Amino acid sequence: MRKKESVPSLRPNRREFLKLGGLAAAAAVVGPVAVPAVAQAAAAAPLNPATAGAMPTRNLGKTGYRVGIFSLGGQAALERGRNDAVAVPLINRALDLGVNYIDTSSIYGGPERWSERYIGQVMKTRRAEAFLASKTKERTRDASLKMLEKSLELLQTDHLDLWQLHDVGTQADLDAIFAKGGAMEALLQARDQKLVRYLGITGHHRPDSLAEAIRRQPFDCILMAVNGADKHHFSFMDQLLPLAVEKQMGIVGMKIPARGRILSSWTPPSPEQQKHLWEGVVEAKGPGTLQMREAMYYTLSLPVSTVIIGCDSIAQLDENVQLARDFTPLSEAQMAAIVQKTEPVSQQALFFRFFERA
Repeated sequence: MRKKESVPSLRPNRREFLKLGGLAAAAAVVGPVAVPAVAQAAAAAPLNPATAGAMPTRNLGKTGYRVGIFSLGGQAALERGRNDAVAVPLINRALDLGVNYIDTSSIYGGPERWSERYIGQVMKTRRAEAFLASKTKERTRDASLKMLEKSLELLQTDHLDLWQLHDVGTQADLDAIFAKGGAMEALLQARDQKLVRYLGITGHHRPDSLAEAIRRQPFDCILMAVNGADKHHFSFMDQLLPLAVEKQMGIVGMKIPARGRILSSWTPPSPEQQKHLWEGVVEAKGPGTLQMREAMYYTLSLPVSTVIIGCDSIAQLDENVQLARDFTPLSEAQMAAIVQKTEPVSQQALFFRFFERA
């Protein structure tokens, strides 16, 4: 039976918040902004009563939240336009199965932001059951605040549990984010205004820029691309993961099946379709080499809090939850065997590390 929660609306406060973001000088003159009482109240931590019996849980860093080791990603079926009939039941099914962390972004599903729209249809009545994370790809304060306002509207909530900087991959990203008027100011302001509870950073491309970011700012969480092929090219495991562990961050693994490219069950699209889908970065000439169990268990055997995986169907979702329920850590020998097994397909499994960046 689904829980329903009535969440008081803060939409007027969101508009006020954005105005304040553009009036920093005025705020400096008149002193600290008075946050309305309803916004001052800290949002209660989500609780999905099905999680404890559904799968193992781990600490999400120092947040105090216990997250199921499998979490729902906001891509795949959730980013396809006019896909309500598939996406909305899939999200509901995930919560029914005990998933208690849902990840999305302001850019998933294109300009219409389909992913946030579908998730919002479910959050309207089930917000209390999910730790909800979204992201801003913008690099300035004002543009990020506008992104946040729209995210809250589409997700039909008054707060995010986690707001993240999306896809930080280069020094240029860092320079823009941490500059005066940069996106970091938006994240800190949103947290101060209690529109978001925790702050995070995400990345796929290179480990060094992410490492530098978490040295500069004590983020609560990091979402990093780390799968069974990671060690072959620009390894996050070697250069980034130990630092995140040292800082006791919530660590979320992504790109586990690499959009299927790491899996032996995957059938590559035609070369022309691949150019359309992946901008011709890495042409996949054949399927991957791992089973889904191997792919998921490899990353879960690392010191991560959870893994997010986008699903195309309820059948995929059910399989992933069952794998999480049955999980036992791999031995060093098993991990090494997977690394060796992925070597022939390592570039297609890490396609996201080969995009040209400014």
